[in-house]
Amino acid sequence: MPAIYEAQNLLQIVIGAGLFAMMVWALVDCARTRPDAFVAASKRTKTFWLLLTGGATAIGFIFLFSPFNLFNIVAVVAAGVYLADVRPAVRSVQGRGGPNTHMGPYGPW
Repeated sequence: MPAIYEAQNLLQIVIGAGLFAMMVWALVDCARTRPDAFVAASKRTKTFWLLLTGGATAIGFIFLFSPFNLFNIVAVVAAGVYLADVRPAVRSVQGRGGPNTHMGPYGPW
């Protein structure tokens, strides 16, 4: 039985490290983005998203070894919203990605 507990603990640490890496990625990407791109994409300000992803990263660091804590789940959702919704909109405004990146004379390719 101790081998099962060790495997569960290792899996929890791996999941916690992966979620923490996702939060750090969201924070770094937000910090590297121009402030006017957030307003142009009709999203909240850069300061708001820096505070949100920074708080999520801090919570992810605190609960690194217990990734299924309620606070950590809320932090993962906050970072996930940034990465899934805000980041693509901001990147499309900046011309660095998004659905309209590869536009030809007759539409996307």
